[in-house]
Amino acid sequence: MMDCIAQLREKIENWIIQDKASLESFRCDFISRKGAIARLFEAFKQLSIAEKKAIGPALNNLKNEAEKKFKSAASLLESKPSTAQPIGDVTLPSFGPGIGSLHPLTIVQNKIITIFQRIGFNLAEGPEIVGDWHNFSALNFPDNHPARDMQDTFFVQRNPDQLLRTHTTSVQISTCTTQKPPIRSIAVGRVFRNEAISARSHCFFHQVDGMYIHTDVTFSDLKGTIYHFVETLFGPATKLRFRASYFPFTEPSAEVDINCRLCKGKGCTVCKHSGWVEILGAGMIDPHVLTNCHIAPDTYSGFAFGMGIERIAMLLYQIDDLRLFSENHLAFLRQFTVC
Repeated sequence: MMDCIAQLREKIENWIIQDKASLESFRCDFISRKGAIARLFEAFKQLSIAEKKAIGPALNNLKNEAEKKFKSAASLLESKPSTAQPIGDVTLPSFGPGIGSLHPLTIVQNKIITIFQRIGFNLAEGPEIVGDWHNFSALNFPDNHPARDMQDTFFVQRNPDQLLRTHTTSVQISTCTTQKPPIRSIAVGRVFRNEAISARSHCFFHQVDGMYIHTDVTFSDLKGTIYHFVETLFGPATKLRFRASYFPFTEPSAEVDINCRLCKGKGCTVCKHSGWVEILGAGMIDPHVLTNCHIAPDTYSGFAFGMGIERIAMLLYQIDDLRLFSENHLAFLRQFTVC
């Protein structure tokens, strides 16, 4: 037993305590309830009375020496100045929450609005739930037109039909019935179609719809307006073409394409390997539409156009998946800044 005490005293004396970690190790190894000294006291209980009288003082001295070294080292570490690096000036104001940015569709929408407002177009707004007359009938859609079918339109109720507007042209009907020519107006907002969601289509998207009604408005006025819009938004080097098309509310009608900015006209999945991408539909307003809005077609004529903001944004930012605009991924949205 005396040999064990002597060996343990040597270990205690040679133990170097230089930080809180080594201090805690010293406590656990020697003076804790499960430490080496506690184990010696357990063995001490098994000794005879004569052995206890001989060994007891030495064992008590060992315990006192260990506890004295522990307390002395602990006191020294408490008084020792910290060498940790300062975390900074805690009196400075805290950092506030990060400033958000505009959604890419909002950025593109504002650009389009600004272009047309600078050439005299007013901004009009309207409800997203409209009646059949504003969305279809007034725009010269026949009763059997496919766009009236449930496969394309979200109906809120039937008879009378109330539906989620399928185009912002419904706003232009409200404008024509409440204002007198000359009318130069654009309508911007969200529209809905009952379509499968994919990289190229969605059940909701955003449109810009414009019209100009005055005396002696011609197709040349329409072409000049579209050329100005494309050159301002995409740059003067952008190639543009008109293709004959059909819309119930315009006659003649045309679709406008520009060269694909993603593949530089070489062909990709976005342009269906044609090198061209449709950006809008346009045409001269059909006289029947003017009549439905109580505007005399013998006196006035006009043109109209409509485009999807998502399609424009995809071309401007070279994005190949329409779904990214509505999935709210911060890593995607933080890439865009107003320029």
